[in-house]
Amino acid sequence: MTNQIRQRNNGPNIQKEKDTVSRMIKLYCRKKHRGKELCQDCMELKNYANKRLALCQFGEGKGACSNCSVHCYKPEYRTRIKAVMRYTGPWMLVYHPLYSVKHLISNHRIGK
Repeated sequence: MTNQIRQRNNGPNIQKEKDTVSRMIKLYCRKKHRGKELCQDCMELKNYANKRLALCQFGEGKGACSNCSVHCYKPEYRTRIKAVMRYTGPWMLVYHPLYSVKHLISNHRIGK
């Protein structure tokens, strides 16, 4: 097995994805864990998600992770991020409507 060194993706699309997922995790933590700051578990999930986005093999051309053919999250984190997204999806329309609309447009474009 060869060790590949992937270059980190830091383009504008990846940064938007990181910002969106960070906002979702922050909202989830605030609603579920009742804290003003991220708890340790949510901070760990946010860091993991940002790392996965930075190392995404599709780079700037990536679509939504839910539509991806490659699942790069470990099963534990995949379960956790799904719970966050399932819970915060409807709340994002209220708290961050612009991010919600952009995400829906992005999913629609990739699906066609």
